[in-house]
Amino acid sequence: MVEGSMTQGAGQGPEVVRTETLRDFRVPAYVHETGPYAQSTPPDEVTGPVAEPRGYPESYPEGYTPTQRDLPVINRGDTLQVTIDPTPQSVPQSADGPGPLYVVGDVHGYLDQLVAALQEQGLVDAAGSWSAGTARLWFLGDFTDRGPDGIGVIDLVMRLSAEAAAAGGYCKALMGNHELLLLGAKRFGDTPVNSGAGTATFQAAWLLNGGQKTDMDRLQDHHLQWMARLDAMEQADGHLLVHSDTTAYLDYGDSIEAVNDTIRETLTRNDADECWDLFRKFTKRFAFRDDGGAEAARSLLDAYGGTRIVHGHSPIPYLLGEVGSEDDEDGTGPVVEGPHVYADGLAIAMDGGVTMAGKLLVQQLPLDS
Repeated sequence: MVEGSMTQGAGQGPEVVRTETLRDFRVPAYVHETGPYAQSTPPDEVTGPVAEPRGYPESYPEGYTPTQRDLPVINRGDTLQVTIDPTPQSVPQSADGPGPLYVVGDVHGYLDQLVAALQEQGLVDAAGSWSAGTARLWFLGDFTDRGPDGIGVIDLVMRLSAEAAAAGGYCKALMGNHELLLLGAKRFGDTPVNSGAGTATFQAAWLLNGGQKTDMDRLQDHHLQWMARLDAMEQADGHLLVHSDTTAYLDYGDSIEAVNDTIRETLTRNDADECWDLFRKFTKRFAFRDDGGAEAARSLLDAYGGTRIVHGHSPIPYLLGEVGSEDDEDGTGPVVEGPHVYADGLAIAMDGGVTMAGKLLVQQLPLDS
């Protein structure tokens, strides 16, 4: 069924995982060159002769390693027009107590679409400044890669965090797998890691999954520090907020605080293999889909509290099985109207698939149903 901060920074579920590849990954020579990175570079030129997947097989063997493209790509195109309601909603304010709660799905560098979506909800004004008073806003991670301006997205979130705090609200963010990927690419580059499927490197995985050279060129120390301190999970108004639809969080602690502390400590140790394992687990998906999905969702809710999981990471069209192909004649891709509620109502998916001509979702919680 489809329904319309800055902060500091797992068990085994019925997860669908990618097939291993046994070949070594080498960083293409051109990534060391200067000049703008061509976003339209065909994937095969970036990754070598890797077969392009057209969808997810029924099952995958255990031992996932993100050394193949994470998702089949549906070309978003450059002609999508962003339209917003000429009369944006006004954010309701409370005389006492916290303001209304909003969540934002995966942004992936689409800064203009993000600003438009925030304006439509009344969270920012025409100048892109916080205009929501005491409202609370959570980003669910994945700010960079695939889209044109990941660093611009991070800069906006950092600025809105300060502006919201000054107004009595807050703007906070969770750690996504693409934050881990960008951190790893910057810290470890082409240092080999133990992937379980031949030699892998963070830089090769970053390129494979939409890494933009323009983002890497503009990445500064304060961006890195901000990403490394992001929390992995939080609870707000009975909603368990996470980035990935995976039970892997259970591997890192039996409380929200323990999980966040463990992940920050792992990043602080700066061990390439440990960071790769963290990234690998965060990249798992589909734990709450299909048979056993509700049980997997309950395992997280029982451990960390809350009555519903709210996540990004897996685009709604993939969760619904409505996956297009790269040779769609009209290039419009799937239609996403709003969040997807599933797993017996225990999970809400917020990744509208902005990278595949979908929709960048900004949603007030709780949902009506």
